[in-house]
Amino acid sequence: MDAPAVFTEAEVYQQSFNPREYLKEFYTLSDSQGQPNTFLMQNLRALFKMFSSGRLRGDTLIDVGCGPTIYQLLSACEHFEEIIALDYTDQNRRELERWLKNEAGAFDWQPVVKYVCELEGDREKWAEKEEKLRKKVRRVLKCDVTKANPTAPVSLPPADCVLSTLCLEAACKDLATFRSALRNIGALVKPGGHLVMVTVLWETYYAFNEQVFSCLHLERNAVEEAVEGAGFDVELSEVQPYLPGDSRTDCEAVLSLVARRHASSTG
Repeated sequence: MDAPAVFTEAEVYQQSFNPREYLKEFYTLSDSQGQPNTFLMQNLRALFKMFSSGRLRGDTLIDVGCGPTIYQLLSACEHFEEIIALDYTDQNRRELERWLKNEAGAFDWQPVVKYVCELEGDREKWAEKEEKLRKKVRRVLKCDVTKANPTAPVSLPPADCVLSTLCLEAACKDLATFRSALRNIGALVKPGGHLVMVTVLWETYYAFNEQVFSCLHLERNAVEEAVEGAGFDVELSEVQPYLPGDSRTDCEAVLSLVARRHASSTG
């Protein structure tokens, strides 16, 4: 399988991205053959490691490009008082709201929540964690990372932490757009606050439900330079190889990164 000839634009996501199929494809802990979802587990472990370090805490965390998922917030919700979730597509935000409101038919995140609770030392706390996360996500808003104010016309006060997982590489068609998007979301972070990212490397596409979505081919140094160019110091940068053999993507590795915004940053 190859990347689409034309980069997948935002409107394609709005019109044809199916959050239910996406969740079914990528966010069950094991596939239909019972094989473990190593990509998801690896990302959950990376997020647990970053958020349990003790450095990442505060009042507000903004999750940029949350998609229809909550896995990225399971470790984070222990260290922040409130969470604001942002995503471009209406159907992703609706899908997320279904889970937050505990509606019938919402995606079952229970196995993933239990896995994270196990990492934290108590698998049985899963119901408590689900309740905590539901309480802490206060707003779910539309965003566009290519805009100077991604949440326009809403203006959010700068947060203690901005989290972005598997988002910018799908939203940015080239490196210039990626750098610009990082400056845009970086402006949502308070001076002295943190940016946390999980980003796929060397990926040009991912596919599910007979659709192929393009991805910006990124290398570690390009991501780090873009983060630094947005006014941050990289504090942690770790690459985990992604084992080949998955026809749904040509991703080769995943980068986990924590960066701190310069205390003197303005604008």
